[in-house]
Amino acid sequence: MILSKFNIVSKLKDKDEYFILNPLSSNADIIDKETYLKITNNNYQDIITDLIDKGYVVEEDKEKVLFEEKYKDFIDKQNNDEVQIFFAPTYACNFACSYCYQKEYSNEEQELTSEIIDAFFAYTSKKLGNRRRYITLFGGEPLLNGEKYKENIKYFFKKAEENFYKVAIVTNGYNLEEYLEFINHSIIREIQVTLDGVGELHDKRRKLINDGGTFEKISNSIDKALEYGISINLRVVFDKENAEGLIDLAKYAKNKGWTESPNFKTQIGRNYELHTCFANKSALFSRIEMYQKLHELIEKDRVILDFHKPAFSISKFIIENEGMPDPMFDSCPACKNEWAFDYTGNIYSCTATVGKQGEELGTFYPEVIEFEEKIEEIKGRNIISIKECNTCNLSLVCGGGCYSVAKNKTGQVKSPDCRPVKELLEMGLSLYDNLYNIENNNNYERNNCCGI
Repeated sequence: MILSKFNIVSKLKDKDEYFILNPLSSNADIIDKETYLKITNNNYQDIITDLIDKGYVVEEDKEKVLFEEKYKDFIDKQNNDEVQIFFAPTYACNFACSYCYQKEYSNEEQELTSEIIDAFFAYTSKKLGNRRRYITLFGGEPLLNGEKYKENIKYFFKKAEENFYKVAIVTNGYNLEEYLEFINHSIIREIQVTLDGVGELHDKRRKLINDGGTFEKISNSIDKALEYGISINLRVVFDKENAEGLIDLAKYAKNKGWTESPNFKTQIGRNYELHTCFANKSALFSRIEMYQKLHELIEKDRVILDFHKPAFSISKFIIENEGMPDPMFDSCPACKNEWAFDYTGNIYSCTATVGKQGEELGTFYPEVIEFEEKIEEIKGRNIISIKECNTCNLSLVCGGGCYSVAKNKTGQVKSPDCRPVKELLEMGLSLYDNLYNIENNNNYERNNCCGI
């Protein structure tokens, strides 16, 4: 019997308590210092029965069998999961955001046409067969002005209805209210809109090409969408320049009544170097720095938690669901449950690569061509095919990260984009344990592990 290779053991932030969790056996416990030292010093014989029961101590061969069983379950589920299809009708934009990673993309002279739209729906319907799927309109900015452009977008929605697709939209929100007048609301899955702060702070970062402000118009569009019963996914692009404004944004959303709406949710995304990005690189957070700042802000004012509850890896999931998530053998959906297409007829793997020269995986227009070798390499990337993940105890929580980010760093598809799992768990389990004050449940136990 040995300690499981997938155990994650560490100290809760700002507490004299520790945790142990195992994503393969699906158990997590808060433990005291004495138990922590017994485990880390391999001196646990007096509590071995409890450790075996939780899967923290295992027979190596049996753990390999369990790993293979859960991997098979994961692949079966992945192959049957819903597919998100991104479509970029343009790379043009009416904004001049300070951190845009697409600003150096060439906006092809070719325009979106009904013929290209027809080819897109024909290709995806044939390619995905009976798979559950939905479309996300992406850009550039997919909701631009201009009568000819609007007519093509109207046609796109008409084809989506005919083919029984739900549609999500990723938009800066500036023209959203005008589009809401002619969109069939019943086919809208959700609309993602970005606010980076309140008023002037947002306007400084996300201004119009002509330098005009955008905050008030976007805020009004969110109001209107929620009135229509449309789901809004409010995104904050988070870095050192706007971090301190998050409390004000949380208060603003709460005062507007957004946070009380069942159709309102939020996400906070790290601003980082993707292809081209922020001129002021010193303003960027690393992943761990972003969560450290969020933790600091939450400790300063809990109103943030009314607006957004950060995941801190799987911490929030464990507390809110009173159990562990399934093991993550692959956290990158590219070419599996995510594809991207654009108005020039090109096929890409995901939003991180769409429009980037050299990342094309084929064409759906004017003819269908698929670069099968490239596609299969991306499809085959997971923690089993990534060498570095094979010996990492964090792999079943991390899942190998994003292939595009990894490839940008190393030049290799099958290389890891590592996540600071342990540090995030240290912060998140401590924060949410305090918040929810959960004392005992089936999978997340306080003071009830190993006879304590």
